[in-house]
Amino acid sequence: MLVLITYDVNTEDAAGRKRLRQIAKQCVNYGQRVQNSVFECVLDAAQCKTLQNKLLSLMEDDKDSLRFYYLGNKYQTKIEHFGAKKSYEPEGVLMV
Repeated sequence: MLVLITYDVNTEDAAGRKRLRQIAKQCVNYGQRVQNSVFECVLDAAQCKTLQNKLLSLMEDDKDSLRFYYLGNKYQTKIEHFGAKKSYEPEGVLMV
């Protein structure tokens, strides 16, 4: 299923900037950054729960925000892209 993950981390202090980097790093391990704090991740249920637990352990509830949008397996009909930055195929070949 496609999961859209968004986050907002309070970066007023060094600890916040560190949390921001750690959360972004975990998201990069599971998906594709589509905007600064927005990731599209194709995950199964176990991967989703694992990532969610990792991110929740990194964030501070009273300072940060984390959102998961579950777009399901038929996500292609639920996404429209306009403007700069070419879109990509989440389940296509990724060359590193």
